[in-house]
Amino acid sequence: MPEQTRSAVSEQVREPANGGTQGEADPPRGSSGTRSEAGTTAVTGDVGRRIAARREELGLSQEDAAVRAGIAVGYLRYLEHRPTAAPGASALIRLADALGTSVAALHGGDVELPPGVGRAAAHSELVELDPEECRARLSTHGVGRIALHTPEGLAVLPVNYSVVDGSVSFRTAPGSAPAMAVGARVAFAVDHIDEALSQGWSVLVRGRGRAVTCPDAVRRLDALAHSRPWAGGAERDLWVRVDEEGISGRRIAVR
Repeated sequence: MPEQTRSAVSEQVREPANGGTQGEADPPRGSSGTRSEAGTTAVTGDVGRRIAARREELGLSQEDAAVRAGIAVGYLRYLEHRPTAAPGASALIRLADALGTSVAALHGGDVELPPGVGRAAAHSELVELDPEECRARLSTHGVGRIALHTPEGLAVLPVNYSVVDGSVSFRTAPGSAPAMAVGARVAFAVDHIDEALSQGWSVLVRGRGRAVTCPDAVRRLDALAHSRPWAGGAERDLWVRVDEEGISGRRIAVR
């Protein structure tokens, strides 16, 4: 570890004179978690990865996020790059506040919770998004849903996608249900829900699916697409692009 980063980490784990802690050192080797007040170790999962993902979702640099949280940037870099790092309770609370999320979310405790079960916020309103804002939000995510007709009827299927050259593109296996988008009119939707604030947004793209067969275009998608299919199994070497015919979006805002 570079000397500058080591100093920053040491600054965060040092116990202040008032008895509180600015952070905690890593748990002993072989352990993966944070120490509770009772002295036991709780499993945390990959906290650093979730911190980095939330920070990037907000468009914040490590320096910006560290300033917001009141921690050293070297310590934040350490947390994000060290899979077994376990920030102390006070540091994690400050990071959650700075990133507009919760400690539970950074621990991965809300992964299995269904979104949208909370109460609606007071004085909320539905706001239409203009096309440029829709495209900007569309490009920030990597999982969406494509609606199309199948032999069994209308289906809505989740796919990993990327926005390349202004178009939604995803990779699938020939003969699969998502591959039925080729040559058909489809709808593609992506959304984001902020459970804590009872806010969110959604973007809908209407268009026609097209198989990408040009070798140069395929190589470009392979190089630029940031999202890869999460599902294993069959080879997914068919690129499908949705040629946009219309785009719209809405968000829930609190006055």
